[in-house]
Amino acid sequence: MSFANAFLTWLKRYFVVIAGLLTLAYLLLPNIVVTVFSFNKPKGRFNYQWQQFSTDAWKDPCGVSGLCGSLSLSLQIAIWATIGATLLGVMIAFALVRYRFRARGAVNSLIFLPMAMPEVVMAASLLTLFLNLGAQLGFWTILIAHIMFCLSFVVTAVKARVMSMDPRLEQAAQDLYAGPVQTFLRVTLPIAAPGIAAGALLAFALSFDDFIITNFNAGSTVTFPMFVWGSAQRGTPVQINVIGTAMFLVAVLLVLTSMLIGNRRRKY
Repeated sequence: MSFANAFLTWLKRYFVVIAGLLTLAYLLLPNIVVTVFSFNKPKGRFNYQWQQFSTDAWKDPCGVSGLCGSLSLSLQIAIWATIGATLLGVMIAFALVRYRFRARGAVNSLIFLPMAMPEVVMAASLLTLFLNLGAQLGFWTILIAHIMFCLSFVVTAVKARVMSMDPRLEQAAQDLYAGPVQTFLRVTLPIAAPGIAAGALLAFALSFDDFIITNFNAGSTVTFPMFVWGSAQRGTPVQINVIGTAMFLVAVLLVLTSMLIGNRRRKY
């Protein structure tokens, strides 16, 4: 067999793996660039060209005025928005799957609207609502907007998990004299937990990363995405790359930890 034929045979066998690795490398390329430039020491205001290796930004990530304040605010909003959207989303998902009521089909369809419509439309609609109510734009309007925006994603994730659950497991628990609360805590909730966790993580990422809806409803409040956008107009500090790299590493560690826990559970 010639080298060309051997190469084609090998390529056909591992084509899916190679395509997956190339796609993963393409997706991770921006994160790699951000990480590399977090060790840069630019001579001007803009951190767009490599000048000199330095760890100064890592030693003082809060060296830029307002950076850590906006980061703390974004984390607070993301945490509370995740809690609110997850609690409401779990209840809505169970109601849509387990119960029959009037307008159930309409509610099922309306849940997907925030995911289908452009963010700028939802942002402008929420701003109009807040202005008509006379609400002061700030932390609370951002939080309410983020909960409404993330709710659909949580419902979709949890609903998919609840639909795949075997109701006979809950019936078996009831046959063993478990009450409704005990059945939910011991059987239903552990089975639905992966879907709930996926929805919560998605809500946190969407809330922390959101700019359009936040920009419309923030007033004078500055979150981390808005700080990054504002800094890009005047000059991007290296500390932004440091924060971005740290957030990426935390996300990777969380994913690896969940994978290790899942593999350990499968073994036992």
